[in-house]
Amino acid sequence: MDNIFVTGAAGFIGSSLVDVLLAQGKQVVGWDDLSTGRLEFVAGAQKQPNFKLVRGDNLDLGGLTAAMRGCDTIFHLAANADVRFGLQHPRKDLEQNTLATFNVLEAMRANGIKTIAFASTGSVYGEATVIPTPEDAPFPIQTSLYATSKLAGEGLIHSYCEGFGFEGYVFRFVSILGERYTHGHVLDFFKQLIDHPDHLKVLGDGTQRKSYLYVQDCLSAMLQVMNRSLAKKAKHRVEIFNLGTDEYVQVNDSIRFICGAMGLQPRLEYSGGDRGWVGDNPFIFLDTKKIRATGWKPQLTIEQSVLCTLRWLQDNRWVLQHR
Repeated sequence: MDNIFVTGAAGFIGSSLVDVLLAQGKQVVGWDDLSTGRLEFVAGAQKQPNFKLVRGDNLDLGGLTAAMRGCDTIFHLAANADVRFGLQHPRKDLEQNTLATFNVLEAMRANGIKTIAFASTGSVYGEATVIPTPEDAPFPIQTSLYATSKLAGEGLIHSYCEGFGFEGYVFRFVSILGERYTHGHVLDFFKQLIDHPDHLKVLGDGTQRKSYLYVQDCLSAMLQVMNRSLAKKAKHRVEIFNLGTDEYVQVNDSIRFICGAMGLQPRLEYSGGDRGWVGDNPFIFLDTKKIRATGWKPQLTIEQSVLCTLRWLQDNRWVLQHR
C-alpha cells in the first residue's frame, strides 16, 4: 500500500485520510469533483510533492481510469451523503453511490489494481432487530435510498472480489464527527444557535438514539485493518467491519453538550414523532467486537467528539457559507 488513490479526497473524511497517508510517506492521488469537497481541506496536502489532486467525476469512467493509473490501493470515500433529502432526488444516490462504485471497480480492473477499501454505513442494517448490531445481522427492509445505494455498492465489491480476485475491505460507519465536519446535526444545531440563540428546532422528539465516532478514530481503524491484513498477506475476498464506539446518546444529549459549551439555554421546539425524517432510524448502535479484536479502540468518547466538532465549527465559521 504505497501508491494510494482516494475518491472524495477533498471531503471531510477523505481529506483527513489524505493527511494521515501523506504523514506516513505514501504517494497519494486525490480525486474529487469538488461538489461538496473543499479545496481548503487539501491546501496543506497540495504543498507536498507526494500528493496530486485531480478534479473529476466518478461518472467519467475514462477520466477515472486515467487518474488511477499507477496506484495500487483504492480508498473509495466519495458519495452522496444527503440521507435526509434522498427522496427528493432519488437518482442522485443511484448515480453518485452505486454507479460511481461500479466505475471505481471498472477503473481498478482496467489498471490491474486489486485492493479497495469502501466507506459504507451502519444504515444498511435498516431498523435492526439485533442491538448492538453485528456484521452478520440479518438485513431488514431498507429504509433510505442512501443505505440501499451503499448496500448495492457492497454487493458490487463482493462480486468483483469473487469474479476478478480483488480484495475488499468494507467499513460500515456510524456518523463521523470531528475537524472538517460540514454536514449533520452538530452543524445544523450550531448554525441555528448562531441565528437564534433563544430557541432550537429539533427534528423528531429528541429521544432518537445514535452512536458517533471521531474522524481520527475512524481512520486509525481502517488503516489498522488494512495494514495488518496486507502485512500478513492473508488472502480473502471481502472483510466487513463495523466502526463505532461502545456507547450511544440521545439527540437530547447532543443538544445538552452543545448548548452547555455555548452557554445557552434555548427553548426546544420538537417536530414530534420518533424520527426526524423518512429513513431516519430511531436507534443505530453497532456491535464493534470484530474491530476491537484487532487491538483498536477509539480515543474519544461521543461527548468529546461532539465538543471537538463544535470547537472546530466555532473556529471555522466560513464553512457555514459554503453549504
